[in-house]
Amino acid sequence: MHIPSKTLTEQEIIPFSAALHEQETATVSYDRDAWLYIPHTYLDYRYILGTRGENPLICIGINPSTAAPGDLDNTLKSVERIAHSNGYDSFIMFNVYAQRATDPDAMDAVRNEALHRENMAAFDYVLSLYGAGHTPAVWAAWGTIIEKRDYLIPTVRDMIAVGERRGAVWYSVGARSKKGHPHHPLYLRKDAKTEPFDISAYLDTLQAMHK
Repeated sequence: MHIPSKTLTEQEIIPFSAALHEQETATVSYDRDAWLYIPHTYLDYRYILGTRGENPLICIGINPSTAAPGDLDNTLKSVERIAHSNGYDSFIMFNVYAQRATDPDAMDAVRNEALHRENMAAFDYVLSLYGAGHTPAVWAAWGTIIEKRDYLIPTVRDMIAVGERRGAVWYSVGARSKKGHPHHPLYLRKDAKTEPFDISAYLDTLQAMHK
């Protein structure tokens, strides 16, 4: 379990560039050639967790839980299986908001702008990792949790803008909810297929519902 003891506003946020440098140079307990884990130690927030490859499937949840390299939770195990079954050589778990919280109700009530800014820098970095001939593939996979905080929809819109500059294509996997929410990775068949997802139209519809 990870329940935040204080808001991230009360903590120093390590800039993504500094966290990336530390991950590349610090002594770590995992195989750096196999894993991306930024920051490289367990903190109250996490930018990136995934495996290295030329063509990763980027899975987008709402916020990180307790997973770490070599210690994947059931959600991440499902993400890895689905990435491989769809022909990707690796996976990256990313999140709309980088604060760790086992219970999404424990997330910050107000978005920490420093964390958001650094998380968008992390997202741009992830999209830059694709090898020649590969298009960044982004899997929306947050279920209904996007309704937990008012700042989550605007945050996803910022992610769309970052993705457009990198030519990212959005997908969902599995049946969508009545409101159009993309399915969470848990309880999906391991051979479930990615399907094109109109992320902007989905957000427009969702925002209209909540006016």
